[in-house]
Amino acid sequence: MSDQDLFYLLALMKVDGVGDIMAKKLLSNFGNAEAIFKAKSKEIAAIDGIGAVLLKNLKDKTVFEKAAKELEFIKSDNINVSCFQDENYPDKLKHCIDGPVLIFTSGNIDLRNKKIISIVGTRQITSYGTEFCRKLIEDLAPLDPVIISGFAYGVDIVAHQLAMENNLQTIGVLAHGLNQIYPRAHKKYMAKMEENGGFITEFWSSSSPDKEKFVRRNRIVAGMTEATIVIESADKGGSLITANLANDYNREVFAVPGRVTDRYSQGCNNLIKTQKANVLTSAADLIYVLNWDLENKPKTIQRQLFVELNPDEECIYNFLVKNGKELLDIIALQCNFPIFKISGILLNMELKGLIRPLPGKMFEAI
Repeated sequence: MSDQDLFYLLALMKVDGVGDIMAKKLLSNFGNAEAIFKAKSKEIAAIDGIGAVLLKNLKDKTVFEKAAKELEFIKSDNINVSCFQDENYPDKLKHCIDGPVLIFTSGNIDLRNKKIISIVGTRQITSYGTEFCRKLIEDLAPLDPVIISGFAYGVDIVAHQLAMENNLQTIGVLAHGLNQIYPRAHKKYMAKMEENGGFITEFWSSSSPDKEKFVRRNRIVAGMTEATIVIESADKGGSLITANLANDYNREVFAVPGRVTDRYSQGCNNLIKTQKANVLTSAADLIYVLNWDLENKPKTIQRQLFVELNPDEECIYNFLVKNGKELLDIIALQCNFPIFKISGILLNMELKGLIRPLPGKMFEAI
């Protein structure tokens, strides 16, 4: 996008009364932002939803001063900008009617041909939530997903850290401009995140992290991903807003179940109870629902010759060869493994081409 195109787009987004939906409607009718400002009032008035107040606001020249100032910041700080019409704009976000017209990014973000998930939850993450998140990301790492979160305290920053530990691309969606960072305590993670991933925001450099901006931020977290995972949540919280937005966008939602007495499992348990989320007990659940194990593999998978098996894998493989296809629970029982452990083993065996998953959480040896 040229500087001139960006300048007029910035100006359009500063017009009082022009939100993302109205801006897209105007751009659809006039082709570009410059044409909107140069159009005659009667041409603009002919568009459904345009009233006298908005017509007057479109004549406000102060928006050009604000646009020029923001463009100067963008150029001086090497900020990347994508319009919803651009090729490098997140593909799934394009299909959200209220997705931002412009997003600003920093770092080394590459979403092409990537599996993208968001991980959200309470700011008061427990040891249970931390360990589940660790195991989940470790087991998903061979599939090279992009991990999206909100860079906040708790589940967010744990997800970002674990993604970095597993050399996965991770992106923080911010509720403020790229000239600052919130919370400040997380500034120490910025450089490493920008090496392989980075930050996305729809907010200008003049935007501070106000409460309502976090809610707007959540629609990007939900909208640009294939699935939203809620690790832990109380019965109210921002992560539940994100989950509801993901449902509205017809995206998959997963929630980690917990004890009914645990405060930070109440939100997850309620999502599951009201059928607003799939139960997530392991990476295998996510892979099965999203069909990740089927997408990038040939229909016929041959087992590698002379593949090395550890004792656990050998036990399971021999059991499946002897007994044929079997339920995950039966495999765990007969091979004497707890469910939380066997899910990870089965995933690794699948990636090695030793077994394949079947509908109904069944597996068979190849």
